[in-house]
Amino acid sequence: MKKNQSSRLTEQHKQSQGVIGIFGEEAHQHDSDVSFNSHIAQKLLEEEYPQLTFRYRKDISKAEINQYLQKIDKYLGQTLFVKNSKIKPDGGIIEVKDDNDNWRIVLVSEAKHQGKDIENIKNGTLVGKNSNQDIMVAGNAIERAYKNISEIANYMLLEPYFPYILFLEGSNFLTHDITIERPDGRKVTLTYNAGNLNRLDRLTAANYGMPINTNLCENRFVSCDELNVMLQAVSIYAQKDGERWKADEMVSIMLEVARTSLKMLSKDLFNQLTKNISN
Repeated sequence: MKKNQSSRLTEQHKQSQGVIGIFGEEAHQHDSDVSFNSHIAQKLLEEEYPQLTFRYRKDISKAEINQYLQKIDKYLGQTLFVKNSKIKPDGGIIEVKDDNDNWRIVLVSEAKHQGKDIENIKNGTLVGKNSNQDIMVAGNAIERAYKNISEIANYMLLEPYFPYILFLEGSNFLTHDITIERPDGRKVTLTYNAGNLNRLDRLTAANYGMPINTNLCENRFVSCDELNVMLQAVSIYAQKDGERWKADEMVSIMLEVARTSLKMLSKDLFNQLTKNISN
């Protein structure tokens, strides 16, 4: 985000006294632009926590992830075939500097759109090999998200939280049936749990089948043979009707997850968080 644009959004936020007020016409043009909205979230975090230092990164190198794993255990992080390999979540990575001058991740976000059936039906566009179908069989492109999720999980292996958000939109991520009318008046029902349409089940492995549209940032511990196992779960958010995400909705969720991260890091941010209170 350009500096003057960021400053303008900050001023709008101050004047409106809230998240919703900053989203004017320009922001709404970027509704589903998760990178744009992530920059907004960073600015709002900087205002809410002026004593903390945040930074935005668009990627993180595989080499850095391996270095972190090596510090945990020398057997980890040994394999790297492409030296300049990087992980690039759509919305980038927001970090905070802790009391020991280490950068800690507070938010990672991605947004995936898959399935144009709603738009096609509304426009009267038929699909398929012979252009005689209302619905296109869903693809598997969304599964590419697992690489980024796994790599960030490696990088946060010892953290008690996992601030990874996956925003989903499109007809492949419906959570209930919807009926859409074509221009000729014919109505088409999209069945949310149809195997040829829905791809949500291919993503819920990333949150252990826990509820979607829920902040799962704080890691969950489960018992296994008298051992506690820590689960890093992605917070998956899907629009119920497959519609596009609005900027204010997306940023509000980002802020909720980032605040959870900061709560989990509070003992490592103690000196900075208490500085203003003592003054």
